[in-house]
Amino acid sequence: MVGVLTCVGFDLDMTLIDPRPGMAAAMNRLGDDNDLPLDGEYFAAHLGPPLDHSLRGFGAPEEKIPDLITQFRANYPEIVVPQTVALPGAQEALDVVHELGATTLVVTGKYGPNADLHVKALDLPVDTLVGDLWSTGKAAALTEHGASVYVGDHVGDMRGAQAAGAVAVGVVSGPCSRDELVEAGAEVVLDSLTEFPAWLRAWAA
Repeated sequence: MVGVLTCVGFDLDMTLIDPRPGMAAAMNRLGDDNDLPLDGEYFAAHLGPPLDHSLRGFGAPEEKIPDLITQFRANYPEIVVPQTVALPGAQEALDVVHELGATTLVVTGKYGPNADLHVKALDLPVDTLVGDLWSTGKAAALTEHGASVYVGDHVGDMRGAQAAGAVAVGVVSGPCSRDELVEAGAEVVLDSLTEFPAWLRAWAA
């Protein structure tokens, strides 16, 4: 499929950035502070779903989840942001979008203000950021901003792209395999974002 390029969307965690060390530390801190068996290493290795889904998976009491989310978000700037790095090719992937005359959009399941801290800390050239959207829920923002392409590392990202009618581009930098991404609707799967500029130039030609 070849189309007019107006906007390209990207997921954040494990697509543009690698927050795993900080995410593990933040989840472990939350568990220690609340005497709950929260596994930070498992959480960091399976980033993608919203925080409340992960907390339920660890058996956190339902009535405690809103307060746990508040605590996690409050600790986040201090613990996660300083330990996070951009993934290889992230800067170049965003730059090529601008080079081709389109805008860059980040649509993430992460809490928006904390996602914005990452973008600013790493000086990523993102035009618009929308947080708190997951899986097919991402389609609303992708459609609103006219995204022709959406790039992500999770099966939920592929479903969101499909729901928005955008080209679903998977990268295997996150928890999902190539086969899982294809099964979820990826039209192309890249080993990393370093391959994205060449692919996008060819697609937009």
